[in-house]
Amino acid sequence: MNKPMSNAVGATGKLRQMILVWDMPVRVFHWLLVICFAGAWLTSESERLQMIHYAFGYTACFLILIRLVWGVIGTRYARFSQFLKSPKAVLGHFMAMLRGHPHHDVGHNPAGGLVMVVLMVLILVIGLSGYLSVKEVLGDFAGEIHESVASLALAVVILHVLAAIIMSLLEKQNLVRSMVNGKKQGMPEQAIRYPQYLVGAVILLGSLYFFYLILSGALPALTQ
Repeated sequence: MNKPMSNAVGATGKLRQMILVWDMPVRVFHWLLVICFAGAWLTSESERLQMIHYAFGYTACFLILIRLVWGVIGTRYARFSQFLKSPKAVLGHFMAMLRGHPHHDVGHNPAGGLVMVVLMVLILVIGLSGYLSVKEVLGDFAGEIHESVASLALAVVILHVLAAIIMSLLEKQNLVRSMVNGKKQGMPEQAIRYPQYLVGAVILLGSLYFFYLILSGALPALTQ
């Protein structure tokens, strides 16, 4: 049988096909972070939902710390060494996009990797400033930093979503769906071998348990 016509042709002349790129830990991290960020933002103005706000915010930071570890020991496309590029490479990526010739990276492209790291740093700053605000350290300054950086992070999230939509159109593949099923177009030899379901399950359960600990007040050092 002939292969589907929807498969793109790679630089080597071989047909590209759907391959496993994103392991389960990366996917679990991504969607839990989406939920935590949205939840923290939506509960930020309510005193009645203050503990829920704390739980979402601290769990987001917990996820970032896990992602930092997985970025070193994880599978091929989860590693920072795979997608953190030099400023020259990031600029080259943007210029190629403007010329209508974007790079079809299997993992994160240079710009996407940069945005992800910036967002991770911002969320950690939000968490730290929120903690200092709870402890009434630095007076109102910590609270102002918390709110300002949260607004900046929201802008980065919106930029990230728009970029995902644009790149989906340019690359002719659904990048949002790829973060659900873990698959993107590429050569068979570019695929990762193991989805790491067990590690993903541990991250999911660990994050839910940490969320519960914060919500129930079992970690008063973070909320009082």
